[in-house]
Formats: sequence, C-alpha cells, structure tokens
Amino acid sequence: MTTIIAFILVFGLLVFVHELGHLIFAKRAGMLAREFAIGFGPKIFTWTKNETLYTIRLLPIGGYVRVAGEDPEIVELKPGHHIGLEFNEKQEVTKIIVNNKSKHPNARVIEVESADLDHSLMIHGYEIGEEERLSFPVHEKAMYVMDETETQIAPYDRQFASKNKRQRAMQLFAGPMMNFLLALVLFFILALVQGIPADNAAVGTVQDGSAAQEAGIRSGDEITAIDGTPVQTWEEFTSIVRKNPEKELEVTIVRDGQEQQLQITPALVESGDQQIGQIGVTLAMEKKFLAAIPYSFQQTYEFGTMILTNLGQLITGQLSLDALSGPVGIYDATDQVVKTGLINLIQWTALLSVNLGIVNLVPLPALDGGRLLFIGVEALRGKPVEPQKEAVVHFIGFALLMLLMIVVTWNDIQRLFL
Repeated sequence: MTTIIAFILVFGLLVFVHELGHLIFAKRAGMLAREFAIGFGPKIFTWTKNETLYTIRLLPIGGYVRVAGEDPEIVELKPGHHIGLEFNEKQEVTKIIVNNKSKHPNARVIEVESADLDHSLMIHGYEIGEEERLSFPVHEKAMYVMDETETQIAPYDRQFASKNKRQRAMQLFAGPMMNFLLALVLFFILALVQGIPADNAAVGTVQDGSAAQEAGIRSGDEITAIDGTPVQTWEEFTSIVRKNPEKELEVTIVRDGQEQQLQITPALVESGDQQIGQIGVTLAMEKKFLAAIPYSFQQTYEFGTMILTNLGQLITGQLSLDALSGPVGIYDATDQVVKTGLINLIQWTALLSVNLGIVNLVPLPALDGGRLLFIGVEALRGKPVEPQKEAVVHFIGFALLMLLMIVVTWNDIQRLFL
C-alpha cells in the first residue's frame, strides 16, 4: 500500500507540475484552455473553474492541457440548419442549441443562412417560414449545446493558432520547464535536509570495525595527504585507497587544527571482476543554505546529462528497447526506492522530473518538442504548416508513442512477472 500511495503521489506531482506549466502560459497568452487532465481514459473526477474543465482520469500514463483550436471541437453551422438560440439581456446569443431543441422551450428557432463564430461572432438566418433576414450577435463566451453537452465557443483570438510564435513556443516549453524547476526545488530541499558533499576530503562517518576505525580516523578529520602525496578532494583520496588494497599507507590528517600521521591498511574488497581497497568511511556532508542553490543546479545538470547520454545511446542502438521502462517498470523501481527511505524517494522524484522534461523536448510528433519543431519550421518558412497536415503528423506520432508504450509495458511485465 505504501508503494501504491508513493507511486500515485510521485506520478501525480510530475504530471500536475508539467501540465500546470502548459495551463499557466496558455491563460497568460489569452488562450482558452478547455481541459486540464491528469491521466487518460475514462473520467474519475471532474470539476469546472474559470472556463477550464479539470479531470482526473483512470489510466496513469500522462496528462494534457487541451487548448481551443488544437482539435475539432464543434460542428460547423451550415446554411439550412435549424438551431435554437438563447439570449442575454443585451440580446446577445448565449446558447446555440444544435439538437434536442424541444428540451429548450425558451429558445428561438431559426434557419441558418451563415454563421461566423471565429471572427465577427454573428449568426444570420430566418425565422422558420419567414423571408426577413435576421442577424444575431453572439457573446464571446456563448455555449454551443449538442446532445445536452455545452462547449464554449472559441473566437479566433482565444485559439492557439492566433497567438504569435513566442507565445505558442512558451506555452509548449512551459511543461518541461516546470519539470526542471521541480527538480531544482527537490534537490534544494535535499541539500538542506541531508547536506551537500564537502569540497575537501573530510570524513563524515566511520564504519564500526573498519580499517579506518582501527587506524584511529574519526568523523570530522580532514585527509590532506597519503604517503606524502597531497590530497585535495574526496575523489583523489578514494582513488589512492582503491588502488592499494592490503597495503599499508601513511595518511596525513588535520584534526582540531593539528596535523597528524596515521598508518592504515585498506581492506581488500571484490568489486565485479576487480579487487579494490576500502577503509570504511563516508564523505562529510555540509548544510549551507546558499551552497544549496548551486548544488541543486549542478545535480539537475548532471542528471540531465546522464539522461541525454542514455537517450543518445538508445537512438544509436547502443542500448536496446529493453533498457526502457514504462509505468510498470517505474512502479517497480519506486517500490525499491520506497524501501530505502524518504530521502531517496525525493531524489528519485527529482530524477524522474528531469527525465520527463527532457523526453518531452525530444523533437518527435505529439511531444512538446515535436510541436516546437513545427514552430521552428514556421519561423524558417515564414508561414505555418497547414493545420491539417500538422494534425496528421501528430496523430501518427501519438499512435506510435502508444505502440511504444505497449511494447515497453509488455517488456516490463515479462521482466518482472514472467
């Protein structure tokens, strides 16, 4: 149960933050954000606030923000259609009832001659059986009612395509950006809670019964030299120790401002097909508020570099699809991490957040990176790609992503359960 709760919280946080970025910058640009969804598939919870439908859906495989103009949303009103109209006190159309007009006895039924719900917001038509042409102004937030489901109309200036390239690009980039910001915050919290590694070779903890304890090394000692060779970093210190198993070394330490020499013999430890030396100490951790800020950037950068390297190896064939994990594999990994404690779970969440941000920036159709690529192409051509062609490319990309998700999930199931 603990793992299930942890998985839901981690997954929910990552997707929520990502989609929140898209939502915030859509609204800042004046776009009509129709839906903010966590998950896919059937709806579990829904509520509406400030024009946006918020949904929690059944399948925890992602989320989305649906902005007006990105998908076919309402049926075009064609000449000859009989529709019902409801008005506000200014005689503006507030509801356009397409069918089931008998359920709206107060609606004024007309025959459509023409309608423009994008720019002029006008409907022209005739009373049934009459020849006088009438014009009806439409409120900018009028509802389109079909099968008793209301959908707010989206004038062109509320649609994604009406915004300039900078606004559209920022709305797309905002999701991954929020994932990077989340990782920075989590690494910052980790730095405050557990501290950050010391810059020098300072000893943190000493293992009971270890070679270090037998030699008299204590927590807080700073190692400055081994066999006369100056040591400035923890990496330099551990490198010498690893290369000298079962060989006596003279270690120079500084304790309470006084320099001392200790004799120590690293224990021999098997590591894979190698034999290395260990003395049983850990690096000291320091809790510094200001140092936590650059540390969080450094960790985010290093994890990002590692993920990009693995992604490159996957693309070039150095890694197979078996190296990928889907929701099942991530759940299993989360289970392992939960057993090691909250600190590691926070670090795991930060790693997943960086991963989600980078993967979404990959220039593949249906991903944020793919859509950013189309804006880049528009900037080079001086005109956008036809919406229908772009929609087909994204649809194919989405289908391929779903297929990849199925393959990866099946691999996870085979690896873990079969």
